[in-house]
Amino acid sequence: MSVNKVILLGYVGSDPEIRYPEKDRAVAFVSLATNDYYSASSTEVTEWHRLIMGGKNAEIAEKYIRKGTRLYVEGKIKSREYEDKLKIRRRVTEIIVERLELLGRKQD
Repeated sequence: MSVNKVILLGYVGSDPEIRYPEKDRAVAFVSLATNDYYSASSTEVTEWHRLIMGGKNAEIAEKYIRKGTRLYVEGKIKSREYEDKLKIRRRVTEIIVERLELLGRKQD
């Protein structure tokens, strides 16, 4: 048995990028920041996650998600490799969102 499950709670870093690979099918790309606090050194480390949403989640992203929105997401990790314009092999890890909850906006 194996499990590929991710749970994240964080803030959106920029407005979603919406693409339509097919006429009636939206895909949304969102960056999400999570923070870890290390009390021994009193430091905060931010980790950025690339979220990919399809179907209803993409429609929700397009209508309601903006920079600063607090999100709770559940999904799975997917890694892929590609070759960039300079012919350098790159590896990227993304979160395929299965469940999404909007929790409001960041208070400045």
